[in-house]
Amino acid sequence: MTAPVTAASIALDGGVLAAEDAAHGPEAAFVPSRGFWGHVGHRLVRDPVAMGAGAVILLVVLIALLSPWITPMDPYKGSMLRRLKHVGDATYWLGSDELGRDMISRLMLGSRLSLFIGVTPVLIAFVIGSGIGILAGYVGGWTNTILMRTIDVFFAFPSVLLAIALSGALGAGIFNSIVSLTCVFVPQIARVAESVTTGIRRRDYIDAAKLSGASALTIMRVQVLGNVVGPIFVYSTSLISVSMILASGLSFLGLGVRPPEPEWGLMLNTLRTAIYVNPVVAALPGVCIFLVSIAFNLFSDGLRAAMEIRQ
Repeated sequence: MTAPVTAASIALDGGVLAAEDAAHGPEAAFVPSRGFWGHVGHRLVRDPVAMGAGAVILLVVLIALLSPWITPMDPYKGSMLRRLKHVGDATYWLGSDELGRDMISRLMLGSRLSLFIGVTPVLIAFVIGSGIGILAGYVGGWTNTILMRTIDVFFAFPSVLLAIALSGALGAGIFNSIVSLTCVFVPQIARVAESVTTGIRRRDYIDAAKLSGASALTIMRVQVLGNVVGPIFVYSTSLISVSMILASGLSFLGLGVRPPEPEWGLMLNTLRTAIYVNPVVAALPGVCIFLVSIAFNLFSDGLRAAMEIRQ
């Protein structure tokens, strides 16, 4: 039986990526054999935009993990005498909110919930959607028709409206927000997984595995999964920014995190009445959402470019 032709073997045979790396300088003309993901990592670290975005993401993750210990003040303790302090105040470096709570402390602690609600639905949808898409793409026939036509029903509704409708039906709360966002992203990931799996279903190494007596489950787990997980993962990372924006929107509408927990979308909601009094402080949670969303988008674009193999 011939060995399966995987993405790693493509990267190793003939120095496919070495020729492309030669354009970046003589020292990159020959790259020792690293495997597919080794080449992806090598190209990714040479992308300054992706690395800058990755640094922002890493910084936010570290702040989120360490925020209970590094916040300068108690993010829940307020003072009506010190409400809506301006940025640059001697005590409140980024000002204070409508209840006199320190903004920098609440932004730092709020990054935990914002990241958690933004990333968790995508991770769950990645597992569920990949399983559905790979099964539908590999088996085909009526299984594909039933699964994908059911998935198409969800595409009839815009993502924002679907998330709001599901959250409204389930009720406010972190868990319900995660469930509603997961339902939004599963169809999108499943569609990509089905499309990629259908493209490799008739490859020679799949036929060889069938002739060797391997079961359908083994083929999907070994041959198929190893070749489709990369494109599905890259697409899923691009959904994290969308998930963070949708999660913040649900909290802004009162369908997500409940007060007094700090979360960037909820903070935008509570500060909206102060926009004419202290617009800079009122805009800070929105700036955080924008920067982190852009960072995830740029990193996803860099990862997608690093995984492209031109033959």
